[in-house]
Amino acid sequence: MPSLTPARGAAAALLTARVLYGAGLLTVPAKLAAGRWLGAGAREPAATVALRGFGARETLLHVGALAATVSGKPIRPWLAASIAGDLTDVAATAGARSDLPPGSAKATAVVAGGSALLSAIAAVLVDA
Repeated sequence: MPSLTPARGAAAALLTARVLYGAGLLTVPAKLAAGRWLGAGAREPAATVALRGFGARETLLHVGALAATVSGKPIRPWLAASIAGDLTDVAATAGARSDLPPGSAKATAVVAGGSALLSAIAAVLVDA
């Protein structure tokens, strides 16, 4: 396994956090989403199905990105996919903001938007 550059090490830390978040959504979706994001609706069976699907996307995408990172393969395409997912989450939450708890769209913009920003910074800093 090649040694990680500082930029790849930082990307690996970010991607590990995303894998853990995805795993959390797969295992305890309502616990992670019921607060400021989706409110009590996150406990509904239909919502937990969608949240688990979201968790699977997060987990699989970021496991792939992490594997590419530690093996020295290009990760910019993986980071671009992650950014696209984050920005889609922001847009979808903003579009439904009137049906969500107060502050949900703002909190999602901060969390998912911040994640997109960190991924963009990582994409600029990594070697490929």
